[in-house]
Amino acid sequence: MRIKCTVSYDGSQFYGYQVQPGQRTVQGEIEQALSDVHKGKFVRITASGRTDAGVHAMGQVFHFDTDLQVPAAKWPVILNQKIGDDVAVLSAEEASETFHARFDVKTKEYRYIVNTSPVALPFRRHYAVHYPYTVDIEAMRQAAAYLEGEHDFTSFSSAKTEVVDRVRNIEFIKIEAFEGELIFRVKGNGFLYNMVRIIAGTLLEVGNGKYQPEDVLKMLEAKDRGAAGKTAPAHGLYLWEVNY
Repeated sequence: MRIKCTVSYDGSQFYGYQVQPGQRTVQGEIEQALSDVHKGKFVRITASGRTDAGVHAMGQVFHFDTDLQVPAAKWPVILNQKIGDDVAVLSAEEASETFHARFDVKTKEYRYIVNTSPVALPFRRHYAVHYPYTVDIEAMRQAAAYLEGEHDFTSFSSAKTEVVDRVRNIEFIKIEAFEGELIFRVKGNGFLYNMVRIIAGTLLEVGNGKYQPEDVLKMLEAKDRGAAGKTAPAHGLYLWEVNY
């Protein structure tokens, strides 16, 4: 039986999603729990994608195969009893044997949260990036509009990426202001390494006047990581939703 799960996690105390030798990871935590349930038999999980150290998830999706006769709806209860309290399996359902959590993704939405209060709030230090400066939100929205649609996002991906095809389609970028915080919502058909963090960092620099909105077009045309803005810190980023 193939089981599809949606999981939420606080990335603060993880060395990222993917298994790393000697490090605490989200994948490692869940696979250990599944192995315990399967009496020591190793069970691999496959997720929609990786997240870096410090990055959070509201709606990461993974699948695994099991030969246990357990109703799909019971898997969240079983797993949540065995994993740390900074991970929560929200739901589970039986999927077809051909379902693939990574390759069947249609779109993903990420959110990036910035706290603009004058003083850094201790309760938000792991969950929002402190940026106590006045920003021009309208200029940021104008710049974001240039990034929507299909483009080569080489300038907005880490220079370390080994992906050859860097064309992605961004369905929307929305910037919402709410109770002293800015929320960047980015939805697209795929994302390159550090892409959302570079978009957020660049838009903040548009907001503070370092760049003009139309400069984003030149950044895209340059196809050079050095042409775009800074990479925003990891802890403001959330994998919000995965759509199939």
